[in-house]
Amino acid sequence: VLEGGRYVARIPAREFELDLAFEPTQPILLQGEDGYSRKGPEARQASWYYSRPQLAVRGRVVVGGRARDVEGRAWLDHEWSSEVMAASAVGWDWIGINLDDGGALMAFRMRERGGGALWAGGARRHADGRTEILAPDTLRFTPGRRWTSPRTGFSYPVELVVNAGGVDYALTPLMDDQELDSRASTGVVYWEGAVTASAAGRSVGRGYLELTGYGSMVRI
Repeated sequence: VLEGGRYVARIPAREFELDLAFEPTQPILLQGEDGYSRKGPEARQASWYYSRPQLAVRGRVVVGGRARDVEGRAWLDHEWSSEVMAASAVGWDWIGINLDDGGALMAFRMRERGGGALWAGGARRHADGRTEILAPDTLRFTPGRRWTSPRTGFSYPVELVVNAGGVDYALTPLMDDQELDSRASTGVVYWEGAVTASAAGRSVGRGYLELTGYGSMVRI
């Protein structure tokens, strides 16, 4: 919910409660060409897409009846389309990272059946506010350590290195088991979770990594 220029999330669930407010600290980051983000070799394989990196979040989390005040940084993506994936794509790898210097990095690749990149794209906001749109030939994803789900048997590259514009960002999950089973809704089983990003051996940010199509082909 958007209230007075900030985002508010109030979720009373069975085993936990969230009451969080997210304040924008930066302008909207338009992805692709003024918000039109290509996802394949054909122009119609695209989405309208913007991000809100570096959201300042404050609020309260209740787990097991115990409440804790929390604060930090968050990331919001809003994306919509009538067609995203080319017929030869089986899934994607996707990252959104709040960099410690105040910048931000979004990068993705659409994967072919053999594991190579069918298409890629992204954007990097520098600490001084400059935005650099990342073309497909400026991005490279190199899978590393894999984790196999004890529930589905699917194997995911939960550690990988993303070379974005000449910089290697090494991603490490905060925990391995961040598999999501949405077969009751979207019909997809995938991995999405919190990661840390390092460059040249030092921590440079935190964000999320999404891995789809590693157990069965995604169809959208």
